[in-house]
Amino acid sequence: MRDGASVTSPSTRWRDAFIVVFAALTLVKLLIAASLSPFGDEAFYWQESRRLAWGYSDLPPLTAWLIHLGEQLAGHGVFGMRWPFLLLGSAVPWLVVAFARRSFDERAGWQAGLLCLALPLAGSLGVLALPDVPLTFGIMLALFALLQALERDRRRDWLWLGIGLAVCWLAHYRAAMPMLAGLLLFVLTPRGRAQWCNKGFWLAMAVAGAGLLPLLISNWQQHGAGVVFQLVERNPWRFHADALVQPLEQALACTPLLYALLLWTAWQSWCRRKEGAPWDLIAISSLTFVLIYFGLGLFADDLRFRAHWALSGYLPLLAALPVLLRPYAKRRGWRAFVLAGFVFAALGQLGGMVYLGMAAHSESARMLAGLKIFPSRFVGWRESGDAARAWLAKQPGVLVADNFMLAAELDFQLDGRVPVYALDNPLNVKHGRAPQLAIWRRDEPALREVHPGEPMLLVVDEMALRLRERSDWLRSLCDRIDSPRPLQRLDLFDGRRRMAFYVGRVPAVAGGLEEDAGQCLIWRQASMAAAAGSDSGS
Repeated sequence: MRDGASVTSPSTRWRDAFIVVFAALTLVKLLIAASLSPFGDEAFYWQESRRLAWGYSDLPPLTAWLIHLGEQLAGHGVFGMRWPFLLLGSAVPWLVVAFARRSFDERAGWQAGLLCLALPLAGSLGVLALPDVPLTFGIMLALFALLQALERDRRRDWLWLGIGLAVCWLAHYRAAMPMLAGLLLFVLTPRGRAQWCNKGFWLAMAVAGAGLLPLLISNWQQHGAGVVFQLVERNPWRFHADALVQPLEQALACTPLLYALLLWTAWQSWCRRKEGAPWDLIAISSLTFVLIYFGLGLFADDLRFRAHWALSGYLPLLAALPVLLRPYAKRRGWRAFVLAGFVFAALGQLGGMVYLGMAAHSESARMLAGLKIFPSRFVGWRESGDAARAWLAKQPGVLVADNFMLAAELDFQLDGRVPVYALDNPLNVKHGRAPQLAIWRRDEPALREVHPGEPMLLVVDEMALRLRERSDWLRSLCDRIDSPRPLQRLDLFDGRRRMAFYVGRVPAVAGGLEEDAGQCLIWRQASMAAAAGSDSGS
């Protein structure tokens, strides 16, 4: 169905509104991306970008490749690291516009684009250098290409489908989800089943398979470390009832009213799937993401942020929502509900941008600490990097961090000028980084093997672990550094970030856990700081 000349003027107004909002949001994202400190995961991806490979123990290679490209063209820094992700994230709303225009009409396209900009998970995409950015871009590109390929059966559309899926495989293991969505479409729908003998379809699968090749090579080189982490180590694979709150998490992430509209759109699309294009594609692709991720969430990873998993399932629904609402346009109650949904979503987007903008500056981050919404993952890194640089100038030695996140942040702040080792912290295993540190020879065994007896500057993030794990880890540090002597303590943001610096020597062999906690200087210092509630940097 296509709009005629009668909707030219309204379509133009919707287009202009989209362009204005897009430009304003892009400017805000640009300012945040150029000033916000990287958090641990981002900094680790940056470390991977300095050691290009077919893949890594946590991810396929595309995130590292993009960061490498960014810094090659724009230099070292948060903007150099993030600008390729800003471009890809900013392309996603335009792909939503194109998808909706091809599926329905011009007006639906620009309206869907505005909804995409308002949806917090989608509009903020690209501010951070994360694998979900190229993954979401690849999924939306693949959906748009598949929509056109099924309609026109042109070779170039099938080729773009393959490219989109290849990008997904290069970005994340969750590329398996769009593949599953496509399989269900090609099994459950008549026009999907007709494609199994189509040469264009197999061309797309061949190109997609090329994107899978680096992941296979890296897992072969690393003895399956990536697959083991993604499928085994990070997932308990047992039912945990707390995951039943996932719909509430999604409602908060999308904002409640818009989330309700998206679920209604998914249901309406499913009811219309037998009408064929585009309802079958929209229904199956969206519900595959929404329902299967909900089911997996009941048994899979319950420790990490998961609200973004279903984002790619919401994007095609944004295309259908404006069309489904047209019959209700003159109903005052529906119009008020839809307007409220859009406004609350836009406010949620604005709130997220303000939060990240405040996290980029120390004084405003301190205000957030007072409001109990402290952005701990984004602050304290500049101060720790400056302190490490100063102490290395005074007392040269091997720089060691007590976990991979702190090691990555220090490495980023020092621009890779000195090697940074990470002790064998439980966080390294929890986040799948221990095998990669061992490959790079930046883990604790490599430290003792390469630098036995040498001077050592140890930086400890005293609050990195959960409270129940913290004491045992801090007590163990006295066996990981010989003759530790305290140098400096950074008690930042009213004690919400505490990092301590110690000088000593690299032990030649690993020790055992201290029998008496009171004998460990590092544990005593951390305990006294916690008890005193220190609120100023030293």
